[in-house]
Amino acid sequence: MNDSNDGKNNRILVIDDNRSIHDDIRKILCPPREGYDDLAAAKALVFGGTAEETPQLNFEVDSAFQGQEGLEMVQKAAAAGRPYALAFVDVRMPPGWDGVETVTHLWKKHDDLQVVLCTAYSDYSWEETIRKLGRSDSMLVLKKPFDNIEVLQLAHALTEKWALNHQLRGRLDNLDHLVQERTNALHLANEDLKKEIAERMQTEKALRLAEERFSKAFKASPIPLAIQSFRQETFVDVNDGFEALTGFTRTELIGHTPAELVLWGVTTQGSEILQSLFKDMAVRYKLCQLYTKSRQVRDVLLSVELFELGGEPFMLIIAQDITEQIKLENQLRQSQKLEAIGQLAAGVAHDFNNILMVISGNASILLSDTPPEHKEHKPLTHICNAADRAAKLVRQLLTFSRKQVAQIMPMPVQDMLHAVNEMLPRLLGASIAVRVSVPDDLPTIKADAGMMEQLFVNLAINARDAMPNGGSLTFEARAVEIEPEAADGDARMQSGRFVCISVCDTGCGIPAENLSRVFEPFFTTKPVGKGTGLGLSTVYGIAKQHGGWVDVESQTGVGTTFKVYIPVHEKTASAPRPRPRPSQRMPGGLETILLAEDEEDVRDFVAEVLKSYGYKVLTAPSGVAALELWNYHKGKVDLLLTDLVMPGGVSGRALAERLRVDEPGLKVIFTSGYSPGMATDEVAGVELENFLPKPFNPSKLLQMIRNHLDQPTHAAEPAI
Repeated sequence: MNDSNDGKNNRILVIDDNRSIHDDIRKILCPPREGYDDLAAAKALVFGGTAEETPQLNFEVDSAFQGQEGLEMVQKAAAAGRPYALAFVDVRMPPGWDGVETVTHLWKKHDDLQVVLCTAYSDYSWEETIRKLGRSDSMLVLKKPFDNIEVLQLAHALTEKWALNHQLRGRLDNLDHLVQERTNALHLANEDLKKEIAERMQTEKALRLAEERFSKAFKASPIPLAIQSFRQETFVDVNDGFEALTGFTRTELIGHTPAELVLWGVTTQGSEILQSLFKDMAVRYKLCQLYTKSRQVRDVLLSVELFELGGEPFMLIIAQDITEQIKLENQLRQSQKLEAIGQLAAGVAHDFNNILMVISGNASILLSDTPPEHKEHKPLTHICNAADRAAKLVRQLLTFSRKQVAQIMPMPVQDMLHAVNEMLPRLLGASIAVRVSVPDDLPTIKADAGMMEQLFVNLAINARDAMPNGGSLTFEARAVEIEPEAADGDARMQSGRFVCISVCDTGCGIPAENLSRVFEPFFTTKPVGKGTGLGLSTVYGIAKQHGGWVDVESQTGVGTTFKVYIPVHEKTASAPRPRPRPSQRMPGGLETILLAEDEEDVRDFVAEVLKSYGYKVLTAPSGVAALELWNYHKGKVDLLLTDLVMPGGVSGRALAERLRVDEPGLKVIFTSGYSPGMATDEVAGVELENFLPKPFNPSKLLQMIRNHLDQPTHAAEPAI
């Protein structure tokens, strides 16, 4: 080693295949004396002090032109006790080793050698260089062409660093010697401590593993978790789930209290949680409302556990978000409530239809025999009209409960909405502007035209009542695709293609506390006598019967929007079977009709009507009695007129099937206060051509009987 200049090592090796580089570095590092003032000033700039205080340091620069040659020179210099402190190595040195390979070989033998990689190209990225050489504080990169001052600064700094490293190693060697002496002196004492140290290390290792397991489980858990200081109440750590739940970032949460972030709103939930902790030392599944960063309210089940860490008490907070679960439970309860009401409505409608059958039927007979000038003509007319209104009310109940007969067929929404638009001005009045916006490429839907017309009229009337001083009513339709993921989050929704029809008004709006009840039958906020409370429940029932649903959005003082979702028609429907054209008169006949009806008043009324038009009628109060009459009059019955739902174990459907075994061509007409599609095995699936819903008037009954009797007999034709 060169011991001049205060023991500093000024030996530098340049490894470069370009001789001019060697000359340039030598000129910079070994300048003539008269140019030293500038160099002294540069060193003063690097190491501090003044130029006058720093003597000139003349570097000893050697040259090698290939990597292998450079390695040999480094090894020889080290063997001679005059090692190099610094090597300037060119990256590109064809042929043979390049600069990175050369440095790799140099450091295998002499890892203390300081290296400056010189390059004018991007032969290696910094990542590739690090991957090949590893991270080291003994290497710098110098870009060509290089600045003279920069080269001089690097030479001074790195040779100084090399010298300091060697001084440090010497001192470390001395310290090692002292430590060895002390170690030998304390060897006997340390033997007694080995067992304790081993036990402590084992304990620390177990604690470390436990902490690592807890940390990994804490971070990876999908359940929102947070650690909160018990004394300061500030968050000290949170996992990703807690960030997602609250909407706050980790930085925004840590160091802040729930009160500062208003996580529990303005309620006393936070203090209640702390009181429970003081009392029971834990909180289990406490239902709370958490306010997110965007001020959304989330329902959470909160559990809090106390634990110690480093002698300090902390709280582990576990928050399970059950907002969607509660929403689904509420929707399920609402759906079950509406379904129960629907079942009740259907049962009431069945019995009420039988009563109306007797009232309207007998009144219509009396009215047909009473001249207009007779004093009883007007009261009878009022009775018939009232019976008709009652029948419409029953149909609304059946529609709400999704029990009404629906003739589902493909139809364009455009035509349906434009037809409704033509009649709405007369219904709503001039003070309400109606606008219909429907794209031309809207797909068709599967719907019953009459029911859909009733749906839109009900929504329009509801909007009219919400705009007593006028306003605007907008109908818009668009095609939507409901993904399975979206449908899973809402019990009412289904996945698939739908047409969404929005009906938006600018009325007074619906209060928030009433939104969940608007589809309940008989619920209304209108004054007494202004509504039956069945308008929106009928809308709900029609949408459900068509396989869709209804959403409502409203803001008090701004308006209300109802969105009706109806499935898109995907297949071409088969053409409906043609119905017989009704005759212009009420025909009679001489055929024999077997009448099976369990309601005595209805049975007597129907029998009287049929007999008055020439038919021979065999009456039976049940299916069992009808079978007995059939056995007695076998071969003489031309048509079976039977109620679908009868006591005694033999329904109208079962009766028809048994009679068809004896006479396959027997004509059958079913009647019922229920409707096809209701939740009874007897009624479900009945063909509309064979079904006469109650209440019916005598003319409709007589016309249907005559049409069936006049049709040719087909033995293979099904009864239902």
